[in-house]
Amino acid sequence: MKDIQIDCDNDTILIKCKAEGPTCHNGTTSCFAEETAKGFVYKLEQIIDERIASDDDSSYTKKIFNKGVNKVAQKVGEEAVELVIEAKDSNNDLFVNEAADLLYHYLILLKYKGFTFQNIEEVLAERHKVKSK
Repeated sequence: MKDIQIDCDNDTILIKCKAEGPTCHNGTTSCFAEETAKGFVYKLEQIIDERIASDDDSSYTKKIFNKGVNKVAQKVGEEAVELVIEAKDSNNDLFVNEAADLLYHYLILLKYKGFTFQNIEEVLAERHKVKSK
């Protein structure tokens, strides 16, 4: 919790908190449809899930997922190399696009292995707690 405030006529309390991860059970930033770019990673996970489960055989996501873990992991490796190459150059647009490609394929790999982005956030949060002590 960061702060508690009472309004001018003392009939409303505002509690400000710093969330650790999504606060809604749907994996979104909040329950009040106030999505931010940060919360879109969870929406993207849902889109990936929907495309894999769909009957649309033209879906790139479904195609790569159905090729198996080796192909998905290979694609993550390719995107990581492309990101490193762009990091050494000065074209920021290409760099952030390669970073987005890497994250997208990483989410597919997590799905294939039976994990979610939230699982990774939990590991990172736990590591932070250990190091903060």
